[in-house]
Amino acid sequence: MKVLGLITEYNPFHYGHSYHLNFSKEKTQCDFSVAVMSSSFLQRGEPAIVDKWARAKMAIDSGVDLIIELPVFYSVQSAEIFAYGGVKLLDSLNIVDYISFGSELGDMKYLKMISHILSEEPEPFKKYLKKYLKDGYSYAQSRTKSLEDYMDADKYHSDFPLEDIIRSPNNILAIEYLKALHRIKSNIKPFTIKRVGNDYREEELSGKFSSSGALRRQILKNNLVKIKNLVPPSAYEELLKYDENKYSFNSLENYSEIILYLLRTASKDKLNNLMDMENGLENRILKYSYKCNSLSSLVNCVSTKRYTKTRIQRILIHLLLNMNKDEFSLFNKSYPKYIRILGANKKGLKILKEIKKKSDVKIISKFSNYKKISDPLLEKMILLEKKATDIYYMGIRKPPESYRGNMDYFTPPYIKD
Repeated sequence: MKVLGLITEYNPFHYGHSYHLNFSKEKTQCDFSVAVMSSSFLQRGEPAIVDKWARAKMAIDSGVDLIIELPVFYSVQSAEIFAYGGVKLLDSLNIVDYISFGSELGDMKYLKMISHILSEEPEPFKKYLKKYLKDGYSYAQSRTKSLEDYMDADKYHSDFPLEDIIRSPNNILAIEYLKALHRIKSNIKPFTIKRVGNDYREEELSGKFSSSGALRRQILKNNLVKIKNLVPPSAYEELLKYDENKYSFNSLENYSEIILYLLRTASKDKLNNLMDMENGLENRILKYSYKCNSLSSLVNCVSTKRYTKTRIQRILIHLLLNMNKDEFSLFNKSYPKYIRILGANKKGLKILKEIKKKSDVKIISKFSNYKKISDPLLEKMILLEKKATDIYYMGIRKPPESYRGNMDYFTPPYIKD
């Protein structure tokens, strides 16, 4: 058994994901696949467009063998923390041979070179970093500029402009995956595939490999017919069913009232303890929370070159879920405590049997079974996930009667015969 690992969001599952899965399996000669998939809220600080069970079903029906949930305290974080959480979870299974990720570069040599510098932080690099931090740049900006200076001084030579490599979103994630593998001394072998199609920020449809963002834009406009040939049939059927059952598709804007309420009643100390927050940013957010009447306008007003829109959005989700730095530090020290199954096919069930043989990580298929495990920290993690799910459904504008709280208890994993 050779197992391919993926770290995903599938928001929604599309042909680019199918290509990534099948090409990676072919090149690595893996015959099984397991995907760690973000739960209800995602890395760029927004809710998934459909719930995690619908997304898991799309992926399983499109060829992924096993879907494991990436806990929300990792799924709504910076690229570094998001990548670490996904890699640590895959590594804990003790059965994954390869991890495959997309990148604009599609070349492992330079990605590894950069990840090594960021992991080891040579003395000249540290000096550059200290200088830029002192000059007032954010940590992420300082790190990027320091890397540019260090590699230029080290006579970096490549056909690829360094700035393009380290400022492209998929390259950034790829570098963080490599850093995480190095950090935990994992035996999982990395494999990268050159990203096909448009940038995820592209809003217009552009054929078979249209971006996730362009697909979501049409879905939120209820133009499902326009994406019929741009996602696998099983994914389209699931989206159509979601719409026909009057489940509304979700977006960050749906939380405007509740998040503005939380901001206008929050103390500065509370905001300062949120993940991604830095001293002074809370004043800017509070200032505009009284001037703006929607989250889109708030994010646009608060964001700057230093404070990106995705960072502001993540902070808003952290406030919504009450995710603070103290709680994250507690979780991060002992992660992962468990794996939770969202979907599987027959091959996925075989993978689970191997995990039980080779790993001591707790497996949760039925949500309520966490109560049988005597571990206060695991319970705290699980209850945060439940809270995230319950709040996720508050963003759905046309909930049918079956959409109540405690959906984690009522919804089993999707098992394909």
